[in-house]
Amino acid sequence: MTRSAAKLVRVQDKGQVTLPAEVRRALGLKKGDLVAVTQTEDGALITPQKVLALKALDRVGAILRAQGVSLEEMIESGREIRGQLIKEEYGIDADEQDS
Repeated sequence: MTRSAAKLVRVQDKGQVTLPAEVRRALGLKKGDLVAVTQTEDGALITPQKVLALKALDRVGAILRAQGVSLEEMIESGREIRGQLIKEEYGIDADEQDS
C-alpha cells in the first residue's frame, strides 16, 4: 500500500476521530472492526487488528512449514498435551470420557 497525503480530522468531545472514507476503504475497515493505536515519536499509528493477526498467523505457518509440521499435526499434538495435563492435574482420562 502506498502512503497518501495527510488528511486532517477533528478530535471530538470523547476523543473520537473519524477516519476518512478513502483511508477506511484502503485498509478494508468496516463498522465494528478493531484497530490498534500505537503512540509513536511522530504521533499515532493505527493498524487494523486483522492485519496484525494475519501477519502473526503467516509467521506461525512459515515456522511450522520450516519444521515440516502441518497445522493438523499441531492441533492433534495440542489435544494430546491437553489430555495429558488434564490427567495429571485432575486424574481424568480424556480418552475414557469420550467412550
